[in-house]
Amino acid sequence: MEDKATFRKKQLQKLAQAKQETNQVALNLATKLFLTPEWQQAKTIGITRAGELEIPTAQLIRQAENEGKVVYYPKTMPKRQMVFLPAKTEADFELSSFGILEPHYDETKVNDNLDLLLVPGIAYALDSGLRVGFGGGYYDRYLKNFSGNTISLATPTMTYATAGWELDSFDVPVQRVITVDN
Repeated sequence: MEDKATFRKKQLQKLAQAKQETNQVALNLATKLFLTPEWQQAKTIGITRAGELEIPTAQLIRQAENEGKVVYYPKTMPKRQMVFLPAKTEADFELSSFGILEPHYDETKVNDNLDLLLVPGIAYALDSGLRVGFGGGYYDRYLKNFSGNTISLATPTMTYATAGWELDSFDVPVQRVITVDN
């Protein structure tokens, strides 16, 4: 079993080589997501604007908006905390210190009671729902107190039968991992 940092580095290299696969299976994964009861019943959804190695989320965001769902995006906060805020236009976003677009902070618009949270990651253990993210621990901290539904979408390159990385006491599994095969 590898330590998480070593595993993450190797996994990011694999994902960089599998960008074409990621784009090819994105539609299949989105279609499966839209058929889940978690998606269909959700009125509020938390989702990221995907980075280069992640499953594209623009289509998911459009579909949610077309269905009248309110979309919330993560905003990183001090002490590795995170909140979710709505945003509708590009003007509602700013570049974070991590180089990703995040919504402007407005305490009055924070939503900690999302119906569904689409949890990003770079690797998922199918037997447990445990995941490896990008290393900040923001999602694990957030998920610790989150009571809504959690789903992740995973390409074949992202999926493992069981965790081949060291587990931490603060790791929080997602409830469902949608893959090409399930």
